[in-house]
Amino acid sequence: MKTYRTGFLLAVVGNIVLAVVLVGLWFHYRTSKPMADAETTKANSTAQDSMASSMATPPPSAEAPLVPVQISPQRLQSIGVKTGEVERKLVEDEIHATGNVGVDETRLSTVQVRYSGYIQKVFADATYQYLRKGQPLFTIYSPDLVATEREYLVARKNQQRVAQSTVPGVTEGAASLLEAASERLKQWGVSQREIERLESTGQVQKELEVESPVSGYITERNALPNLTVQPETRLYSVADLSTVWVLAEVFQNDLGRIKVGDRATLTVDSYPGSVFEGRVNFIYPQVDMMTRTARARLIFSNSGLKLSPGMFVNITLKVSLGKQLVIPATGVLQSGTRQIVFVSRGDGYIEPREVQLGSRAGDDFIVLKGVKAGEEIVTSANFLIDSESQLQAALGSFVPPPPGAGAAGAINAPQAKAELTTDPSPPHKGANTLRVRLADASGGPISGAEVSVTFSMPAMPAMGMAAMRTQVPLTEKGNGLYEGSGQLGSGGTWQVTILAKKNGQVVASKQLSANATGGM
Repeated sequence: MKTYRTGFLLAVVGNIVLAVVLVGLWFHYRTSKPMADAETTKANSTAQDSMASSMATPPPSAEAPLVPVQISPQRLQSIGVKTGEVERKLVEDEIHATGNVGVDETRLSTVQVRYSGYIQKVFADATYQYLRKGQPLFTIYSPDLVATEREYLVARKNQQRVAQSTVPGVTEGAASLLEAASERLKQWGVSQREIERLESTGQVQKELEVESPVSGYITERNALPNLTVQPETRLYSVADLSTVWVLAEVFQNDLGRIKVGDRATLTVDSYPGSVFEGRVNFIYPQVDMMTRTARARLIFSNSGLKLSPGMFVNITLKVSLGKQLVIPATGVLQSGTRQIVFVSRGDGYIEPREVQLGSRAGDDFIVLKGVKAGEEIVTSANFLIDSESQLQAALGSFVPPPPGAGAAGAINAPQAKAELTTDPSPPHKGANTLRVRLADASGGPISGAEVSVTFSMPAMPAMGMAAMRTQVPLTEKGNGLYEGSGQLGSGGTWQVTILAKKNGQVVASKQLSANATGGM
C-alpha cells in the first residue's frame, strides 16, 4: 500500500513539472516570434534597398579603354596594315528588294457593248490570246440595233426622195432625221465601216461584227456563244504588256532614301544575265504591320515580253545620297557600343578615334562626326591594333609624343635598350624562363628597375578561341639582367611587350612578336 502511494505522488509531481515546461515554451514562442518577424522584415527591406541602389547605379562601362600606339614600320608590314583615305565624294547607294510583276493598269482596257443582244459567233476565244486593234472579236444580234439600222435606211431614202422638194423645211427635216439615226449608231459603237456597208448595200445585217478597240493580250474573257449581253456586261479585259508594273517590297528603314524617279534595275531567274532598266513611279503610303515593308511601284519597258504578270523578280534601287564624307567600311571596328577607327598620323603613330556613322553606301560608310577629309585610317589588321592599344592602356606604358608625332615622337621615346631571350628558344606552350637584359643608350647596365614581359594573343572566334594574356614580372639578377618564369597557354604567334620602369618613369618599352611552338 505504501509503495502504491509513493508511485502515485511521483506521477503527480512529474505531470506538474511537464505542464510548467510546456507553458514556459509556449510563452517563449509567443514573445520571440514578433522579434523574429521584425528582424526578417528589416533584412528584406535592407536587401530591397540594396537591390534598388544597385539598379539605380549604372554598371561601369564594359568597353576597354584605348590609347594611341607607336608601331615600327617593320611590324606594320608584318601584320599587314593598310590605310585608306577619308574623302568627300558623290555617293550612290543600292537598296535590294524583291517584288512581283503586274499589269500596267493605265494600259488595261475593257470590251463592252452599249446595247442588249445575243452573242452568235466568238472569234477571240482564249485567255492571253494576242489581239490587234480592229481585229474581229465576236458577232452579236441585237433587236434594238437592227431597228435603228432600219430607221437609218428609211431616213436616208426619205432624204433622197425629198432632195428636190421646194417646200420650205422638208429637205432640212429629212437631213436631220438621217443625221440623228447615224449619230445613234455611232453612239452605240457601230464602226464607220459598218455604216458604209449599210449605205452601199441598203440591207440590214442582223449579226453585227464587233472589233477590238485596242491591241494587247486577253487577260479576262466572258464572251461565249449564245450569251445574253447587257450594256454592263464585261466581255473582255485586254492588257497592253509593252510596259509592266513591278511592286517591290521595301523595308521601312529604307523608305526615307528612295523617291519617285529613282533608277532601278531588275533581274529574273528565267533569263540569267538579262538586266531590265526602270524607274520608281509611286511609293504607297502604307507599311505592312507584319513584315515592316512598304510597296514601291516601278515601271519597266517590256518590249520583248519577257516579263510576265505574277513573275517573282529581284530589284536593285539606285539611290543618290549627294556629296558625303565617307570612309572605307573595312576601316571601322565595331566594338559593341562604339564605332572606332584608327587614324594613321605617320611614322607608325596610330591614334584610336570614336566616330559617328551614317548609312552604309556600297564599300563605304558615311561618317557624320569624328574624322576630317584627307586623314588616313587603317583599313586592315584593325583587331591587332585594337589589342595593342588595349594592352598599352592596361599597362599605362604609353608616353604620347608631342604634336606632329612622327620623327619627333621617336626622338622623345625612351632610349634604354631591352633584349629578350627565352629558355627554351623559341618559347613553347607551357612553362618558359624569360630573361631581359636592360642597358642604357651607351650600353651600360640598368639596375633597380621594375621589368615585366606581357604575352598577348587576340581572340580568334572562327577557331573558338578567346583572347589570352600572360604578364610575367621579372626579378633582377644583377648586371642589368632580369629573369622570371611564365606559362604560355598556347602555341602560335604572341605579341610581346617589354616594359621597364625606374623611379616611376618608363625607361624602356618595346613591342615584338614571338612564335611559340606547341599546339593551340
